[in-house]
Amino acid sequence: MKLGFITAICDGMSFEEVVDFASENGLECLEVACWPQGGAQRRYAGISHIDVANLTSEKAAEINKLCADKGVEISSLAYYPNTMDPDPVKRESYIAHLYKLIDASAMLGVNMVTTFLGRDPHKTVKENLEMVKEIWPPIVKYAEDKGVKIAIENCPMLFTDDEWPGGQNLMTSPANWRKVFEILDSPNFGINYDPSHFVWQQIDYIKPIYEFKDKIFHVHYKDIKLYRDKLADVGIMATPLEYMSPKLPGLGDVDWGKYVSALTDIHYNGYTCIEVEDKAFESSLDDAKKAVVLSAKYLRNFVI
Repeated sequence: MKLGFITAICDGMSFEEVVDFASENGLECLEVACWPQGGAQRRYAGISHIDVANLTSEKAAEINKLCADKGVEISSLAYYPNTMDPDPVKRESYIAHLYKLIDASAMLGVNMVTTFLGRDPHKTVKENLEMVKEIWPPIVKYAEDKGVKIAIENCPMLFTDDEWPGGQNLMTSPANWRKVFEILDSPNFGINYDPSHFVWQQIDYIKPIYEFKDKIFHVHYKDIKLYRDKLADVGIMATPLEYMSPKLPGLGDVDWGKYVSALTDIHYNGYTCIEVEDKAFESSLDDAKKAVVLSAKYLRNFVI
């Protein structure tokens, strides 16, 4: 397994600076944030370290040479919108940019895109599955034709009042994964596995690794700290941030030894990326960089 991080926390740094930082700290890969220029304002969104809309073969060659010289690989191009937004104008703009990521990923030889499936939060799971049948087959077919894999993160995206209660991503549980994989039965469509989202949903985050071993294309390292006293006060119907908080790996409730052990059991040897969303490390860019270094130091107990 190769250890790296998601570049979304490196706001204000150029791609070259991010690669240098990774190389200097012994990190082997980057999940590169590729939002549209002047994009979303959501927390950890809107950052773009590669302008996929204007990528040329010459620029792609420069990027690949820089990465090769520094010993840092690109694990994936990352973009996490709601591709099934109830607003058709927003939905089409998100999908259009996702196609640009697929093109750029093929041009760079990365051949991986990490994203969300999306969800209309006002509709049921059954109704959203019908939307999947309409919206996603052309996207997956396009990725297949380009030789690019799409890895869907299992984040529910229902942390704030405007996202509650349905959330903005359908692929949040093993039960939903099975339903979606029946619709999108493609070797190019899989999972970006993040154990933290299962913790607060009270889902076993180890068992699915074995069932879906052939669908795990990419892996996240992010922790979650569940505050039992707060949960006992507000209950599971509250917005999750009322009773939990994202933390750096090792500072929350995920058992990382068991997690990485399960990954080695299934012989996963792909990319694994630290995702920093810990509010204790948000005051400055230096704090965000420190969070990456601390996380990597801890995870090196398991990933070498």
